[in-house]
Amino acid sequence: MRVCVVGQGGREHAFAETLRRTADVVVTPGNPGIEGSVVTPPSEIDADLFVIGPEGPLADGLADRLRADGRLVFGPGADGAALEGSKAWMKEVVSAAGVPTAGYQTFDGDPASCRQAHAYLETLSPPYVIKTSGLAAGKGVLVTDELAEAHADVDVKLDGTAFGDAGRRIVIEEGLTGPEVSLFAVCDGKRAVLLPTAVRDHKRLGDGGLGPNTGGMGCVSPLADVDRAVCSDLGALAFEPTLAELNRRGVDYRGVLYAGFMLTPRGPRLLEFNVRFGDPEAQVTLPRIRGDLAELLAAAAAGEAADCIDVSDDVMVCVVCAAEGYPSDPRTGDLITGIEAARALPGVTVFCAGVERAADASLPSDSLVTAGGRVLNVCGRGPDVATARKRAYEAVGSVSWPGMIYRTDIAAAASPRVSRT
Repeated sequence: MRVCVVGQGGREHAFAETLRRTADVVVTPGNPGIEGSVVTPPSEIDADLFVIGPEGPLADGLADRLRADGRLVFGPGADGAALEGSKAWMKEVVSAAGVPTAGYQTFDGDPASCRQAHAYLETLSPPYVIKTSGLAAGKGVLVTDELAEAHADVDVKLDGTAFGDAGRRIVIEEGLTGPEVSLFAVCDGKRAVLLPTAVRDHKRLGDGGLGPNTGGMGCVSPLADVDRAVCSDLGALAFEPTLAELNRRGVDYRGVLYAGFMLTPRGPRLLEFNVRFGDPEAQVTLPRIRGDLAELLAAAAAGEAADCIDVSDDVMVCVVCAAEGYPSDPRTGDLITGIEAARALPGVTVFCAGVERAADASLPSDSLVTAGGRVLNVCGRGPDVATARKRAYEAVGSVSWPGMIYRTDIAAAASPRVSRT
């Protein structure tokens, strides 16, 4: 089978490496760190299956266009992708489906609606949660205990200062407390087949959960506090009723559903749905799927998903190595060293995200430089968290570029600081 992976980050690198166990893989546009990358548009590529990684092309209807051309696609159409493209619509869908979620109201940039947003904030208790309704690359959520900061965030989102049109409609939610957990299900339009493993992401830039929100600084899977039985319960709580509600609305959803939960003292609450594998969550999930991933995704795309998905109990820990200035203004163009030395360590995988080929002719032709905020995803794998974590951080110590940033507390408690090299 020939598979075309659409995207260019660490998630797509993880897809490519896992699919390559059984399939011929091409990645578009990819990046120089991903084998098989081409700049050919997806519509011009001959493949048996298309796997769309990022949310942007899904929301833009790429899956619809490819299907209209007779292609087999793993990824929802634009109607299903609205679960992520519009948080306001997502809340409406899950509320109609009876999925437990945080109380909320939606507001837009109309002056009267803006005043109502500020008035609604005054009725809530901290933490205050303000989300852009539209896509914001995982950075459109403010969670704060400071009411003044929440009011200011409402203004800069609704007037377009913070996130442009993506923020001109917002969702304000009641604040919840408890550990967060992410789950995935492969959907074939009729059924949602759970991946029986939970993931915990670390969103804040700094150790101890301090600093600005990011697209994700690392993660671990599986979790000691969320075993397979709990995964099954959470999946039944959210995936099945949501897919049924989508069916009632005429949405034929074929792709992955990513559910983010908070395990509150009142029970689990759905925080959000995403319509693609998370990044970096995919990097600790996809490599642990047993069997033929290409066949599994192709069957779901054709409307006949497997009855179950087998996932290894091995632990994987991912540490994101980012560029100086991330997430607001990452520096680019710095030479990256040590990737192959890291990959030579036992139990280590390094996925490339924000990289490009070095333009300096005096450097070896395969030299890479930083080209984005999250540059590398360094993953350790082992029989337990301690081993996987040790391997990941040993590998992180092998890679370097000026100003490299990473958290030192992924999958472990640590002092609140950001490490630099």
